[in-house]
Amino acid sequence: MAGNGTRRPPLVADQRTPAPRAQNGGQRRSGGGGGGGGKRRPPRRAPKRGGNWFTRVFGGLLRLIWRVIWGFTWRVTALGVLVMAAATFYFYTTMPNDVVAMMDGRARGSVTMLDADGQVFAWRGENFGGFTPSTEVSPNLRNAIVATEDRRFWWHFGVSPRGIAGAIAGNIAAGRGPFQGAGGSTITQQVAKLLCLGRAYDPDIWPTEAEYESDCREGTVWRKIQELPYAFALELRYTKDEILSIYINRAFLGAGSRGFEAASERYFGHSASEMRPAEGAMLAGLLVAPSYYAPTRNLERAQARAGIVLGLMHEQGYITDAQYADARANPATLHEAAESPTGGFFADWVMQSGPAWLTRDTTEDVTIQTTLDQRIQQAAEEAVRQVFADRVRDGSEAEAAVLVMSADGAVRGMVGGRSYITGGFNRATQAQRQTGSAFKPFVYALAMDDGYQPYDMVEDAPLTITVPGSGPWSPRNYSNRFLGMMTLAEALARSENIPAVRISEAMGRERVRQAANAFGLHSDLAEGPALALGASEATLLDMTSAFAGILNGGNSVRPYGFTSLTLAGERAPLMTIGSGIGERVISEDAAHRLVWMMTQVLEAPYGTGRRARLPDGRQAAGKTGTTNSARDAWFVGFTADYVVGVWMGNDDNTPLAGVTGGGLPAEIWRETMVRINDGMPLHPLPMVVPQPPALEPPTTRGAPGATQGGNGNLGDAVLGILNGILGGN
Repeated sequence: MAGNGTRRPPLVADQRTPAPRAQNGGQRRSGGGGGGGGKRRPPRRAPKRGGNWFTRVFGGLLRLIWRVIWGFTWRVTALGVLVMAAATFYFYTTMPNDVVAMMDGRARGSVTMLDADGQVFAWRGENFGGFTPSTEVSPNLRNAIVATEDRRFWWHFGVSPRGIAGAIAGNIAAGRGPFQGAGGSTITQQVAKLLCLGRAYDPDIWPTEAEYESDCREGTVWRKIQELPYAFALELRYTKDEILSIYINRAFLGAGSRGFEAASERYFGHSASEMRPAEGAMLAGLLVAPSYYAPTRNLERAQARAGIVLGLMHEQGYITDAQYADARANPATLHEAAESPTGGFFADWVMQSGPAWLTRDTTEDVTIQTTLDQRIQQAAEEAVRQVFADRVRDGSEAEAAVLVMSADGAVRGMVGGRSYITGGFNRATQAQRQTGSAFKPFVYALAMDDGYQPYDMVEDAPLTITVPGSGPWSPRNYSNRFLGMMTLAEALARSENIPAVRISEAMGRERVRQAANAFGLHSDLAEGPALALGASEATLLDMTSAFAGILNGGNSVRPYGFTSLTLAGERAPLMTIGSGIGERVISEDAAHRLVWMMTQVLEAPYGTGRRARLPDGRQAAGKTGTTNSARDAWFVGFTADYVVGVWMGNDDNTPLAGVTGGGLPAEIWRETMVRINDGMPLHPLPMVVPQPPALEPPTTRGAPGATQGGNGNLGDAVLGILNGILGGN
């Protein structure tokens, strides 16, 4: 102790040993006393691995593979995210700030055609209704689009994983590949496709716009992967309303319509802002297959598809029960111009006859004011249908063409065949066919212009002409008879061949050819004596315009189908046409005398065109034409108001069965004229009725010589020329 000076022993820690573990779950004992109570716990050792060496090796291998896969996966995923982010950023920088620049991506413009009354009747090219924001279209249309195309449009970020998974499951269930068929694309992804990932049409890369669009619609997995960052960029750059606006303005909806505004005008005749639920559903239903579901192609099919869309709208709460029931009970229908399209052949002709840079190849939107009269057009179409239904045997493949024209060349109606296919063969403007006796008025026109009179005489007797290089040629009449001396008027009314050849030879073939060319027959005309019998070819358009030259007093006519062309947004027309009247070919007096002669084709008891005679005393004139073996049959004629040309034939140029120009063509002509003149006042033809000669012609057919009438004795003149120079009998 400290008090007695005794030294304290050194402090030494007690030595402790680990206490033995309790047996049978007993607790650890604590030591007592000076020997130190408890013992230290020994260091924990790793448990011994169970199993044999094989399981240990196999397990280690699995752990290694998992680590490799996981490491590769997260690195690839991270790289993919970085690439996707970079691509999204790149696309984002290429997009314009102004969404309006994204609305119209057409490489070609559109052509809208108005009839003579200013009503739209045809569209060509890609019609675009102008920029229409999604907020300005009818809610019925906007809701129909979202309901049928992308019900989660307002909430997703451009891509819908749920939609993609559902599409894949549906494709597999249908027996297709996972990426074949439905794609689960959102509206944003469809906009990416419509924008072709921002690539504009380049003719150096894609020869045609169709190939460009086909490339843009490519549905490969790689293209779908490319669409993802573009869709993300669209969502970042624009609002949902702006994305929907791009879709509404760029979607193709059939019948040449780009955008819902153009489609609404095309199918329903009013703006997209005025749509009923049934109309909005019909247009939204077109998106899946525009050409197949186009109401102009099959209205019932389009209405059935619209019923499905209405069900989706009702299911998603866009329309009430009452609206749904009303829309199903009153489906959308086409407006009049779309339901009963007329003038398709005429519209195609206008596109071909107008300047290419404003029609076929236009990059602008053009409005064309045409000369078409839809009442006349429908009259011509109805006339063809009626005559074929009543007078032509079932199964006949014979074709017909009709053309209606004013005296100044303005085309008022055109039927290019019994049925119309867009861009199909137009028999009124493209078919070059032999004219037959319909050519003869131009022979007589030259005679009238040379001073001869309708009552001058010409001989109908056997005739042989030696043609250099071909030998003797002897024309025959259709009846195989010779009627002797007759007046020029009677020869034309009877359509006798030999008198026409005699007159042509007396006038001079070259002069006849020049006169026909001047009247508008521009094809290469025959050089031999058969010229007078219509051995040359011409189109119905050229023949009708040539007859218009006779009606208007002897002036040439250039047929035309439009009066003005105006660019969209402009008030002043870029081009105008006032009339097709050209240079004078024969004198007005000669033309008026010829008009009277042509009335006899219909009025005289021996006229070949008696079946074309009009009721109610309406004056008409015309000429029949039938070629060898009846391969072509014509009737071309006019009243004081309109010229109408009719052609019939087979496309393969085989003969018609029992058809002549004075038969079915004359009946079609009559039915057309009756319809287009219905309700119109009677106007007299511009003609001079000749005075009969003082001396009556011989009563015995075949008497030699001729009795002089009018200004000259054409019979003596022709006989002298032919017998003295050409060797006629």
